[in-house]
Amino acid sequence: MNFTPLRFSPGPAAASVAALLMAASAAPAVQAQSAPVVATTSGRVSGVTEDGVTAWKGIPFAQPPVGALRWRAPQPPRSWSGVRPATDYSNDCMQIPFAADAAPLGTPPAEDCLYLNVWKPAGAAANARLPVVVWIYGGGWVNGGASPAVYSGAPMAKDGVVFVSFNYRLGRFGFFAHPALTAENADDGLLGNYGYMDQIAALKWVQANVAAFGGDPDNVTIIGESAGGGSVLNLMTTPLAQGLFDRAVAMSAPARMDSGLKPLHAEGRPDAEDDGQGFAEWAGVTGDDAPALAALRALPAEKVVEGTGMATRPVAPASGPMIDGKVLVGADGVFRAQQQARVPLMIGGVTADIGWGPPLARDEMLARFPDPDAAREAYGDITPDEAFRQAIYMDALMIEPARFVAQEQTKAGEPVWHYRYGYVAETMRSEWPAVPHATEIPFFLKTLDARYPGKVVAADREASNLIAAYVVNFARAGDPNGANLPRWPVFDAQSQPIMRFTNDGIEAGRDPWQARLDVTQAAAEAALSK
Repeated sequence: MNFTPLRFSPGPAAASVAALLMAASAAPAVQAQSAPVVATTSGRVSGVTEDGVTAWKGIPFAQPPVGALRWRAPQPPRSWSGVRPATDYSNDCMQIPFAADAAPLGTPPAEDCLYLNVWKPAGAAANARLPVVVWIYGGGWVNGGASPAVYSGAPMAKDGVVFVSFNYRLGRFGFFAHPALTAENADDGLLGNYGYMDQIAALKWVQANVAAFGGDPDNVTIIGESAGGGSVLNLMTTPLAQGLFDRAVAMSAPARMDSGLKPLHAEGRPDAEDDGQGFAEWAGVTGDDAPALAALRALPAEKVVEGTGMATRPVAPASGPMIDGKVLVGADGVFRAQQQARVPLMIGGVTADIGWGPPLARDEMLARFPDPDAAREAYGDITPDEAFRQAIYMDALMIEPARFVAQEQTKAGEPVWHYRYGYVAETMRSEWPAVPHATEIPFFLKTLDARYPGKVVAADREASNLIAAYVVNFARAGDPNGANLPRWPVFDAQSQPIMRFTNDGIEAGRDPWQARLDVTQAAAEAALSK
């Protein structure tokens, strides 16, 4: 099947829509009003209606994971009487924020953080059964939260969905193993990946409660970027999340991670419990019995989080996602075995995505491929050397894994739409020749004004409206295509089409990076066979 390149120039109808949206964003804010009270399974909550959107913030979906609940699976929230105000974000989960974060936190981090937020169109009836979009933030499993303004669900709610965001534990609070914890949880064995358990608990809350907010629990789309995108893939592959969602959007998701993850426990080789014991010893706690665990749980949160931020120098062994066999069974292996969730999928990355590795010379880089000559032909014209290395590392971490997942989900008989986002905000084009990691988020979520206040131009707005329309259509019907939108071809094994979003428009067809991804895939498969 052949695809011809498709360029999109906004027509009069699209321009009119954009003008209306821009006028709406420039209009004075509507005075906030009390929102209807909603009854959840734990109690009633009241929020705020403003600018056509009703929002409830800071709703607990689990008990505070503090004291004896530190390093335990999330426990159901306690019920309350009366009406609980749900007008403000909760604290984001404990972490060390960093100044360069493109999504700065809106609340101070704290260990008590397992809360979520809901937005819906103000005029939607309680029984509207609108499509539900659940956002999962990124941040390398050590940073991030639901409070950043660029993660607001208000703009998408205006487009007719119920939008949910939530916090999940990070760093050593979210991903931690120790022999004393293994002994304590011998019965259920839910260990190590507490942050992923929080995600599953939030999705269970959505199933039990979102209908009361006008959402459809049988039409839930999960969407996440970076570590959030990786979380989406884990949710697609863990048995514990079966039936909790119906569609998935994975943005810059590091799919081929299995080989780099430690097992929770393994005899004769390094494991996550070794890292936990290394931290404990650094913190002055020895032993692997109940008193040692009590001492670890008594450590101040600031001690536990020390040295774990994205821009922080480590002070002790770090903790991250680990293969535990229940919560995390290994996404890339599950996809290869065709045991993943059978759901429609949107997946892709950005044109200057993240990737890292040693600063090797060109010939050293090429020698890493099974066919160095093919790799030289695929990558040889990229200059300077720094860009050459970055392209190879980026392809290995983010770009080829997205295509790999698209291939495997297609084999499973599910429709996939593959993309690469390359539209750069007008105000950043003098600094960014391509789209850096995570900077596409405000386009997808229509939160450009939060990211570039006072600097958003009409072309930026049009680009955001376009990709967001695809996402909303996908959430509604499992297909991004719709009226007045350029056709986005479904992925197939033969032609492997991709939708490219660029500064000049969009183009659907053969991937211009196909040769790069072919040699990268050959290298990944060769590494797996060793």
